[in-house]
Amino acid sequence: MRHLSFVFFLIAISVAPASADVRIVSSSGGVVGSYLDLFSRVRRSGERVIIDGPCLSACTLVLSTIPRRRICVTPRAILGFHAPAIIDQEGHRYRSREATRAVLASYPPPVQTWIKHHGGLTQDLIYLRGRELAAIYPRCY
Repeated sequence: MRHLSFVFFLIAISVAPASADVRIVSSSGGVVGSYLDLFSRVRRSGERVIIDGPCLSACTLVLSTIPRRRICVTPRAILGFHAPAIIDQEGHRYRSREATRAVLASYPPPVQTWIKHHGGLTQDLIYLRGRELAAIYPRCY
């Protein structure tokens, strides 16, 4: 949980009231619910999201929550996707095909297509960056 607080701190310190932007500079992911709550607040605020570094795992749910027109990427942006891990009440981790399908379906169609062309969601991260990312999301200026 301490790590997730640090991630929120990195995101929060980059919110500039004058520009009304939220800048993601580094996020290795974390608890899905926490990210969905954060991105829901950002969605309601009308702020633009600038992805300016690694946005991995649960952080990529920004793509499912924030409208495409309010997301832009810098040359440093990297999105890292993997299948979700389910943790039961005893602390055992397992994969769920249903959860994986639901996460994949939550992404915008161009991202879904990219993921499918790169082997789908597995336990290993796959990275969307550079020209491939800029073909899906506009560059920030």
